[in-house]
Amino acid sequence: MKYQSQAVAKPYFIFALMLFTGQILFGVVLGLQYVVGDFLFPEIPFNVARMVHTNLLIVWLLFGFMGAAYFLIPEESETELYSPKLAIALFWIFAVAGTLTILGYLLVPYATLAKMTGNSLLPTMGREFLEQPTITKIGIVIVALGFLFNIGMTILKGRKTVINIVMITGLLGLAVFFLFSFYNPENLALDKFFWWFVVHLWVEGVWELIMGAMLAFVLIKVTGVDREVIEKWLYVIIAMALITGILGTGHHFFWIGPPEYWLWIGSIFSAMEPIPFFMMTVFAFNMVNRRRKEHPNRAATLWALGCAVMAFLGAGVWGFLHTLAPVNYYTHGTQITAAHGHMAFYGAYVMIVLTMISYAMPILRGKGEANSNSAQVVEMWGFWLMTISMVFITLFLTAAGVLQVWIQRIPESGAALDFMTTQDKVALFYWLREVAGVFFLIGLVAYLSSFFIKGEKAAA
Repeated sequence: MKYQSQAVAKPYFIFALMLFTGQILFGVVLGLQYVVGDFLFPEIPFNVARMVHTNLLIVWLLFGFMGAAYFLIPEESETELYSPKLAIALFWIFAVAGTLTILGYLLVPYATLAKMTGNSLLPTMGREFLEQPTITKIGIVIVALGFLFNIGMTILKGRKTVINIVMITGLLGLAVFFLFSFYNPENLALDKFFWWFVVHLWVEGVWELIMGAMLAFVLIKVTGVDREVIEKWLYVIIAMALITGILGTGHHFFWIGPPEYWLWIGSIFSAMEPIPFFMMTVFAFNMVNRRRKEHPNRAATLWALGCAVMAFLGAGVWGFLHTLAPVNYYTHGTQITAAHGHMAFYGAYVMIVLTMISYAMPILRGKGEANSNSAQVVEMWGFWLMTISMVFITLFLTAAGVLQVWIQRIPESGAALDFMTTQDKVALFYWLREVAGVFFLIGLVAYLSSFFIKGEKAAA
């Protein structure tokens, strides 16, 4: 560890992995509720389990991003973090607020939670992914401001690099677009229009900048390729990500009542969204092939390459499958959307945080540049189990979605069955998805167990 203050990243990474485990456990529960409708009912109804699953995803990724920033920004800036104490204080505020919110979802009816937390004063609750009580949202804003102040001051007093600038630009965008979660108009079309300003402009906009900066940082470290080469790639990738991502928001406006020109804007620009992800894949493999050294942390290199490939497949290919308006007319809101969502989130954001943790944790734990060879073997087993399982989850959901479109959405097929009958017809794919989900959980257990395996020091 080059700078003592980088140590503040450690609690962020550990808590992120704890929340990740909770998210996957709830994912397995949800998968079973799809086929055994009264599983854990009434203790954990489907809507509550889903809310916990998606909220844990967002919160653990935010912890991962913050930990990554606290690790890479002092190293890139060549200076200690502005205030390690502020970083630790914000960690505890965010961790306590996040834990209480999840417990609130599980222990109190949602309407009661809204009443208890003063939602009537500033109504923000009840929106998908943004179900957090208003006081939690205010807490998130306070934490984000403190965090941005801390890393901003660190960058100002140290070296300015492309990675630093891209990282803080993405994090600033994350904080700014979250403010739209406080705008909750009564008109449902207007509500959905601005709701996507948080959800889409995060995952298909500013988060891509954060991802690009983290990937570039790890590739510089594990390959030894000249910084100038990697920075040029990073500029081109983030420019494409922003051009396609911002206007690509239009693919969410197809069927909610805005003008017809969104059909064209949304279709054209979101069809271009796979380009930056493809560039990221080429970038990662190109840098690893040109490496000047064999880094002892082979697991981190594997995560970096896997992240680029899976992000391209999940966010790029599966996103493109149903993004054109004439196709989306039939597929909108089917299991094809869920297939894309699962692989895109895993490939782009879960894997980049795990890449960062894989690279940084041996250093933070005083084990040198890498865990032992035996620990890395177990970690790589975790990588392959989770990644292959996610591929199968995506394929099974895609098959369910295609069948759903065919028998529910297309009258010409001679079927056009109602929703619940259709769900019965595709239940086999839900069972297969659940099996894949259990294997994913086994992969996660393998990944986590790698942190506790001792052995001979890894050699370069």
